[in-house]
Amino acid sequence: MTKPRLTYFDFSGRGEDARLAYFIAGVDFEDNRIKGAAWRELKPSTPFGGLPTLEIEGKGVLAQSNAILTYIGREHGLHPQDNWEAARHEALMAAVEELRGAISRTLGLSPDEKRRVREELAAGEMQTWGANVERQLGDGPFVAGEALSVVDLKLFVLLNWFVSGTLDHVPADVFRGFPRLMGVFEAVRRHPRVVAWYAR
Repeated sequence: MTKPRLTYFDFSGRGEDARLAYFIAGVDFEDNRIKGAAWRELKPSTPFGGLPTLEIEGKGVLAQSNAILTYIGREHGLHPQDNWEAARHEALMAAVEELRGAISRTLGLSPDEKRRVREELAAGEMQTWGANVERQLGDGPFVAGEALSVVDLKLFVLLNWFVSGTLDHVPADVFRGFPRLMGVFEAVRRHPRVVAWYAR
């Protein structure tokens, strides 16, 4: 193996932002997409029993989506060099994972209970989350101003999940009240390399 090997399931989720980061950086990487029964075989060999993972020749296997994304960002100029700014970006990335976790906890609920919990999340916790993130953002278009960073990709992938309308009982415009947050989403969505990735 001579190029980075990024392993995740064959859908967006927690691995998509790392795929985007490598593509935007112009790095030739192996986009290893796991399907079906292959995950049961692979799972015991992963560092923490989950995906994504990133394998770098001579270094080993790295797990946890934020760690992978931060590593890629640092290696390829897509993460702040200033320690304070970097930590601020990483706090936003952690906030994304917290919201993902809140949604993920609804996946195994009965249909009626899922509707109730997700409607409560959309009207309550998700509005609080949006307001908290909105306060962390400046005039844009990206979190760091004019420069795209991996945190923007993290926010984009999460928001795209909601905007797509595929999440039952969560309105596609759930974050309509947060123009700076949605501005980051739109700026990433229109970025030429992001457009190119989805046009492949």
